Amino acid sequence: MPEYVLLRNRELPDINQLPVYLKSGGFESFKKVVRSQTPQEVIDLVKAAGLRGRGGAGFPTGVKWSFLSRGVYPRYVVANADESEPGTFKDREILEKNPFQFLEGVAICAYAAEANTAYVYCRGEFWDLAHALEERIKALYDQKLLGKNLFGTDYHLDIHVALGAGAYICGEETALLESLEGKIGQPRLRPPFPAAEGLFGKPTVINNVETLTNLPPIVEKGSEWFHGFGTEKSPGVKIFSLSGRVNKPGNYELPLGTTFRELIFEHGGGIPEGHRIKAIMPAGASSLILAATEKVLDTPMDYEAVQELGSALGSASVIVIDDSINMKKVLHKTAAFFKHESCGKCTPCREGTYWMYKLLERIDSENGTRADVELLESVARGIQNKCLCALGEFSTAPVLTALERFPEDFQLEDKSIV
Repeated sequence: MPEYVLLRNRELPDINQLPVYLKSGGFESFKKVVRSQTPQEVIDLVKAAGLRGRGGAGFPTGVKWSFLSRGVYPRYVVANADESEPGTFKDREILEKNPFQFLEGVAICAYAAEANTAYVYCRGEFWDLAHALEERIKALYDQKLLGKNLFGTDYHLDIHVALGAGAYICGEETALLESLEGKIGQPRLRPPFPAAEGLFGKPTVINNVETLTNLPPIVEKGSEWFHGFGTEKSPGVKIFSLSGRVNKPGNYELPLGTTFRELIFEHGGGIPEGHRIKAIMPAGASSLILAATEKVLDTPMDYEAVQELGSALGSASVIVIDDSINMKKVLHKTAAFFKHESCGKCTPCREGTYWMYKLLERIDSENGTRADVELLESVARGIQNKCLCALGEFSTAPVLTALERFPEDFQLEDKSIV
C-alpha cells in the first residue's frame, strides 16, 4: 500500500482536527460535486468505481443509490454507525481518527441522493463518539461547509447525530430506521424497501461508515484510480479487523484480494504460543466458519472468492481460532450473543436462538450427549429461511458450519437414563 485511503490518520497526525483535514484537501471533493456535477453524474462515478457496501452485504453502492423512487421528496441519507458485530472495530477508528473524511462522504452521498438532511446513527455505546461528532459537525457549520447555499449554490444540507440504545438488531437497516423514528428497534417487513419508503416514509439511502469514507478520494481521483486496488469485481481497499488467536490484532487496510495467509501471518504476526491455526471466522460472530486449510489460507479475501469457499467476507472482521480452542466453546459464545440480541419479533429467531444456546450450554459441559448435537442441528435448520431479518440466519451460520466442518469436536457419547 503506497498510502492510506481510509485510515489516513496513520500518516497524517491530527487529521481529526478540521484545520488539518482542510489543509490536506478536505471538502474539496464535496465542493467539486456541488459546484460542477449533477447528482446523476456522481451516481455514475460511484457505479464506475465499483464501490461495494462495506457493511457486510457488498452490494454495489451506486446501484443502491439509483433505486431511489423518482420524483419523491424529501429524501434522506442515513449513515449506519451501529457497529455491533463481535470482532468488528473498523468504523470506530474512522469515527475517532478520520471523522471529517467520513462526514465529507456523508455530504457527497446526500448530494447524489438529492437529500437535504442526513443522519449519523451511532450505536449506544458510542455516546462519547457521538458527542465528538456533534462538535465536529458544528465546526463544519461554522466554516460554511454545511447549512444553506453551500459554495454559492442553491444546495443546502444539514447533518444530525442520533444514538441507539445498544441493540445489535439496529444494525439491520429497517430496525435502524424504526429506532431513528423513536420506535422499538425491530425490523420492518419488506417490501417496501428503504429506497422507496424509508425514514419517515420517504426515499432513503443507508450506507455504512467505511463505505461513505471511500467517497471523497473517489471523487478526487476518479474511478480508474479506485480500480487500481483490489480485484476486477471487488475493487478498492478494505479495512480488515483482525482478532482472536493472533499475535498482532488490529485494523489493517489492505487491497481487496489480499490472502488470508498474508493478513494473518504477515500483518497479524501469526499464531501465539506455537499453536496451529484451526479455523477462520471471516465475518465476525455471524460467520460461516472455515477450516483453515492451505487452500483457504491462500484464498484472496474478496466477495466472490470467499463465497466460493462456502462462506462470506461480510464486514471482514476476521476472527482467528487456533488448535487450543474447541468449537463447542466458540458456538456456546456466539449462541449466547444471538440469544441476547434477538429482538423477539419473529418466533423462529426468538425461540430458536434460546434453544440453541441452552443446548450448547449442555454440549459445552460434561453433560452433553450425541442426541443434544443432533437436536442442535435440527433447531438450527428450523430457524433457517423463516425469519423476518438476517439475525436468525446469522445465528445458525456458525452452528451449522462448525457441525459440518469440525465433527471431531462434537463426538459425544450416548447417555441413557436408567
